[in-house]
Amino acid sequence: MSLASTLAADSEAALRSAQSSLQPWPALAASGPLADAEKEYAEARLCAALVARTSVPSAASLGVGASSWLNGLAEAASELRRNILDRLRAGELARAEELLAAMDDVYAQLVTVDHPDAVTGGLRRTTDALRAVLERTRGDLTVTVVQARLQHALDEHRPDQR
Repeated sequence: MSLASTLAADSEAALRSAQSSLQPWPALAASGPLADAEKEYAEARLCAALVARTSVPSAASLGVGASSWLNGLAEAASELRRNILDRLRAGELARAEELLAAMDDVYAQLVTVDHPDAVTGGLRRTTDALRAVLERTRGDLTVTVVQARLQHALDEHRPDQR
């Protein structure tokens, strides 16, 4: 089991314990800290799924609330930036483009959610932050792709060094 999987399993166990402990007090459970813990757990699982190209788990399968899942998805998509930058440094442009497309898909879906912030837990703000990360990442990827094309063109037209 990878370190990420181990940490996610540990997080899930702690989350389930907190959810169980707060079950008799729904007002306390809904007060914020538990939703934040659910969001962080969802973010970890969703980010892992996006990077691994596996199915994105639902809120129900993760055992988290809908607003925690939505906000976790937005933050998971933002976290893809790190992976994209790693792929760019490794020269894996095609994989970086795939991850950018996943970020873009998540943003396109989240921007359609039109419910009050009180219901979505501030999703609009989180989605706006994702858009900024998405555009910065798109710019970084574009610059890298153009540089790679330029380097390739220069290499093709360079006289042999003998």
